[in-house]
Amino acid sequence: MLFQHYEQQEFSGKRIRTPARQFQTGGNTMTETKNEIRVARNHKDRLFRMIFREKKELLSLYNAVNGTSYTNAEELEIVTLENAIYMNMKNDLAFIMDSYLNLYEHQSTYSPNMPLRDLFYIAKELQGQIDHRDLYRNTLIKIPTPRFLVFYNGSEEQAEKKYLRLSDAFQKSMDDPDLELVVTMLNINLGKNRKLLEQCQTLKEYAIYVKKVRTYAKSMKNVEEAVDRAVTECINEGILQEFLLQNRKEAVEMSIFEYDEEAVFEIVRKDEYEKGLQEGIKEGREEGFTAGKADAILDLLEDIGTIPEEIREKICNEKDSKVLNGWLKQAAKAESIDEFVSKM
Repeated sequence: MLFQHYEQQEFSGKRIRTPARQFQTGGNTMTETKNEIRVARNHKDRLFRMIFREKKELLSLYNAVNGTSYTNAEELEIVTLENAIYMNMKNDLAFIMDSYLNLYEHQSTYSPNMPLRDLFYIAKELQGQIDHRDLYRNTLIKIPTPRFLVFYNGSEEQAEKKYLRLSDAFQKSMDDPDLELVVTMLNINLGKNRKLLEQCQTLKEYAIYVKKVRTYAKSMKNVEEAVDRAVTECINEGILQEFLLQNRKEAVEMSIFEYDEEAVFEIVRKDEYEKGLQEGIKEGREEGFTAGKADAILDLLEDIGTIPEEIREKICNEKDSKVLNGWLKQAAKAESIDEFVSKM
């Protein structure tokens, strides 16, 4: 159902009152306005999390990632924070295995802020495992060794493996920061990390299913029909067959929501570019015009990382409007500071 209304909205801490469109899909609501889109995350779960919350499947994924061959799923202790929500995102999967505390997250939209989110998660996780009174004893408290992984399967091109560091967000860079947290991001789209997919059959079948959903959603006008076709085809081909037969309704609803959510965030990025451009135009005079564009470029870059001081100065000192226009477009498209700098 599609209708138009006016509403005060909030996304990423920003509030505006603009004409809006709302989409009802699978019991979830998505609101689109001229300047922003808000996803109401009132769905119960995500497909990736639902598939791998079973100990048997999670152990298979763990073995594939670490090159191990554990067979007793009962040795795996699931400690996922069911009620902990940060920035509207649940911790997907957390479990202890062989003295490692593993935090697994799935993403269909790339975010460089995953280390910061994992910092929140791990702090909350350890708070639940340790009696705070023990912190004042004169003996060392041993804790499971943390590991942080993101399984990425978004439509935007990403490397097979990428390391995201908390220190990239620090306003002052350090060679050896006092606090660091490293997240390993693994691309699980078909054609990426083939060895990993071959070693975990369920992960491979999940990747095949996602590919089918995207392919049919692009060629068919109705997303719900596209998802239903992908589910039916996978069942007939033995892909996630048992899971889809048992959870067809939930799988269809989650897939519709997740596909629409990817489109939502793509529009958000485009809107940020348009907003930056308009801020520059509103300055009027040439000096204000270029300063507005420089500010818009910096705003976009600050969303994806820490801007080196020399790059910040170069942008602020640039007076050529054409050069700034080019940088503004690159900033809107860039996934990292390094990518933007390489194309300046």
